[in-house]
Amino acid sequence: MSAPTGTSDPTEARGTADLTTPPPAGAPVPAPPAGESVRPAGHVVGVAVWRAFRPLLVSAVVALVVWWGFLAAFEISPFVGKTPQAVWAYLVTDPDAATNRATIAEPLGVTLQHALVGFVAGMAAALVVGAAFVAARSLEQSLMPIAMLLRSVPLVAMTPIIVLIFGRGLGSIAVMGGIVVFFPALVNVVQGLRSVPPTSRDLVHAYGGSDLAVMRRVGIPTAMPAIFAAVRISVPGALTGALVVEWLATGDGIGSQILSAIGGFRYDEVWALIVAVTATSVVLYTLVGLLEGLVLARYAPHRLTR
Repeated sequence: MSAPTGTSDPTEARGTADLTTPPPAGAPVPAPPAGESVRPAGHVVGVAVWRAFRPLLVSAVVALVVWWGFLAAFEISPFVGKTPQAVWAYLVTDPDAATNRATIAEPLGVTLQHALVGFVAGMAAALVVGAAFVAARSLEQSLMPIAMLLRSVPLVAMTPIIVLIFGRGLGSIAVMGGIVVFFPALVNVVQGLRSVPPTSRDLVHAYGGSDLAVMRRVGIPTAMPAIFAAVRISVPGALTGALVVEWLATGDGIGSQILSAIGGFRYDEVWALIVAVTATSVVLYTLVGLLEGLVLARYAPHRLTR
């Protein structure tokens, strides 16, 4: 008598059932394959947070050591060179600390607004121009040398022309801040968009996708690490551009306040302003790193290490 059709091997039948039916209550969870480990989501997010805030702690310690060492090595007069304790007293423990903090907070808010305008203008231009360069290689070959030539011109030398054309308002802020942000971001964006695997590009084309679909579905996700790198570079650059704008054009914000404090021999205020803008830059850089880590924890947890 011939064997009935279908699965006759009990082992095979049991294996098939295991794929379609859940294990009974209380059954042990099978271990992952050898060489692989399953990390809980909380652990991955914790690694991302630690990776973001570790540079902040290291930077704070290094900055304090360099600060003290610089003042001691060059024997700078206490009237001019203020120690971290003096700045802490100026901002926290002095009777006029609340007034001093308000003196710092107002121009810092103006500088952050200027930096935001420059950052948005520069990053938006870098993304658009980077995508155009990747889509049309001839366009890159024609315009990239011009862009690098403009990058080599000092911003201080271009400031009079920029102010003459755009005035001393929002236009000059956007242009000058955008110039500082644009060029480093452009290089990272172009490199990231060009890192798309050819097989992924061919797959999208095989399903009828256009070059725009390749950019949207494959190019931008693949370029996210490079884009985040561009953002990390651009955040301090945007603050630097804002300070240059305030020194040379607008006459407000921390840039102008530092010049005013130096002219008035208010060196406690000068050092407090420098500390405020530096700490803000480091904190913003750290927050960008935290956002990057959380994105990688969600979409590419294997890229996070201990």
